[in-house]
Amino acid sequence: MKIVYMGTPDFAVPALRALAEKHEVAAVFTQPDKPVGRKQILTPPDVKVCAQEIGIPVCQPASMKTPEALELLKSFAPDVVVVAAYGQILPQAVLDVPRYGCVNIHGSLLPKYRGAAPIQQAVLNGDSVTGVTTMLMDAGLDTGDILLVKETPIGENETSAELFDRLSALGGELILETLAALENGTVTPKKQDESLATHTSKIDKSLCPVDFSRSALQIHNQIRGLYSWPVATATICGKRVKIHRAKLAEGSGRAGEILSVKPLVIACGEGAIELLELQPEGKKKMTAEAFAAGHKLKTGELLSSN
Repeated sequence: MKIVYMGTPDFAVPALRALAEKHEVAAVFTQPDKPVGRKQILTPPDVKVCAQEIGIPVCQPASMKTPEALELLKSFAPDVVVVAAYGQILPQAVLDVPRYGCVNIHGSLLPKYRGAAPIQQAVLNGDSVTGVTTMLMDAGLDTGDILLVKETPIGENETSAELFDRLSALGGELILETLAALENGTVTPKKQDESLATHTSKIDKSLCPVDFSRSALQIHNQIRGLYSWPVATATICGKRVKIHRAKLAEGSGRAGEILSVKPLVIACGEGAIELLELQPEGKKKMTAEAFAAGHKLKTGELLSSN
């Protein structure tokens, strides 16, 4: 198959590599380079870096809704357009270009978790199972007909970052199976059940403060769901501290009470949680025990959210 690939972040890289090994990827469309960091250094998207390594032409239109972008896409005469976390909604004129349509790789079991942050939302909600879906794109947001699905369990302590890596690799496997099935006529697109549809919004820092009056399980899911960005936070000794790693622990007490310092165990509204890896503002990550020793934390003290 002759493919045009549309994707931007690192989630979309494994699928691009998988496609390039088996098919002709005529071009990659990705978002324009953006300033990154305090020094605002102009940085290319991960997909662009990958495409240039492989030797695939890269196109970076600011919008796919212009006549110029449409003509550019048509010039590659793709059999199919494969999309993974591209970052733009494609107009109908673009969807109509390839003969097999536009196929999206989505990091959830659609129709659950349509939208911007399906992987993090699954972890935040404490789901035990998730997966990857390929679908034929339509004018809606993740509303197209489902082609194939791959499920995978979510580990009890698995973070969003770890799940992100696994699902991106799974997406690379699934898109190869999907294109083979489309070409062979062995897949029947299936309408999504709108009654089961849920939506996710972009994750932001408003979700970071930990409220120790919540249950230990809710807090555990929050910490692993927000890793590695934007990362859960609490105030300890008057300082804002990022909580990178934690696990469920035995114990009970007042919400936010330090039950133990070796290991560092905190009581929650229900149950307790052991903090494993912390990062004080402006400093490097450290073990929770090292932080507790350095700040002379004592059992019975109370922590707070931000």
